[in-house]
Order: sequence, then C-alpha cells, then structure tokens
Amino acid sequence: MLPITDTTIRTLFAKVFAFIFFGLAAAIIFSLINTILQGVINGTEIMQIFISSINTGIIALAVFELALVINQEYTNRDETKDVIASLRRTIPRFIGTVCIALSIEGLIMVIKYSQLDLAGNLYYPVAIISSTALLLASLGLFLHLTKDQ
Repeated sequence: MLPITDTTIRTLFAKVFAFIFFGLAAAIIFSLINTILQGVINGTEIMQIFISSINTGIIALAVFELALVINQEYTNRDETKDVIASLRRTIPRFIGTVCIALSIEGLIMVIKYSQLDLAGNLYYPVAIISSTALLLASLGLFLHLTKDQ
C-alpha cells in the first residue's frame, strides 16, 4: 500500500478540482452553443446573440484558465520551488483573463445603456471598468514588487 503524504493529498485534490473546473468550462461551452442555436431558431436579434455569446465565452475561458493553473501549479510541484516565481507565472494569466472579461462586460453595458437611452445607469459599467483598471494596476504593482533583483 502506498503511503499517504501531504504531496499525495495535494495532488489528488488538485486533480479533482482541475477536473471539476474543466467540466464546468465544457458545460459553459455547451450552454453557449445551445444559446446560439436557440437564439437563431427563435429569431432573436443577432446582436443580442453575439453579446450573450461573448460574455459566456469569456467566462468559459476564465474557468478553463483557472483549471489549467490549478492543474499546473499543484500537480507538478516540488517543495523546493520558489512560491513567488510560481505566482508571477500563473497569476498574470488568470488576472488578465478576468480583466478582459470585466472590460468587455463594462463596454457591452455602455453600448446597451446608450442604445436604450438609460444614461442614468451608466454608473454601473463605469464602476466595472474602473474596478478592472484598479485590478490591472494592482497586478502591475504585484509584478513590480516581486521582480527578481
């Protein structure tokens, strides 16, 4: 019988979580395809289908990226690796994907509210875009403070 060590447990849980997130990404993609097909069949406006598809696709990409990060960082890890170097490699990919998703969502909301003459609601997309800028600036500060000397 194999001994159960901390590394074995960590690898097992990483594989389970990675599998869950890969499954969620696949389910989101199937939902995206279903939404597109239902929209075309029902005669929904093509712009609404595209906007919904972009949002759903970006979310699927973010979940897929999270699964890759979990799988890469926790299954192929030995204890002597530098944690900061590992974070500098994986966090920018995930945060970049999240920033793209948030900025696209904010821009879509600006367009939608502008078309519907709901200028009073523009505070929400401005807050989303501002939060995205703050997140990106925080990532830049993290990368600057953790750079190799």
